Amino acid sequence: MKVTLARHGGLAAAVHLRRPPTVVDTDALPESAAAELAELVAAASTGAAGQEGPGPGRARDAMSYTVTVEEGGRSTELTQSDTTMSPEFAALLSWLEKHSAQQ
Repeated sequence: MKVTLARHGGLAAAVHLRRPPTVVDTDALPESAAAELAELVAAASTGAAGQEGPGPGRARDAMSYTVTVEEGGRSTELTQSDTTMSPEFAALLSWLEKHSAQQ
């Protein structure tokens, strides 16, 4: 499974535009970390089902995040913002940001 995190908008938009998306491939992770990531993706996918997308004008400086999950020839996108983020998506985002800081 390959998971890509892209950040959009916010006050620091110029900083994020220069930064490439975070990409994590479970084949390159220890088995325990790969399993943890798979659980977080599953939870975020379920938690995102009842969430609204980012609303226009709700918070002009809010960041939005797109997590793309590629597995078995299929691609799924999860998009949420600072103002509409589910706890499950927040946990996945935190894991991805922590992992990218360690690389």
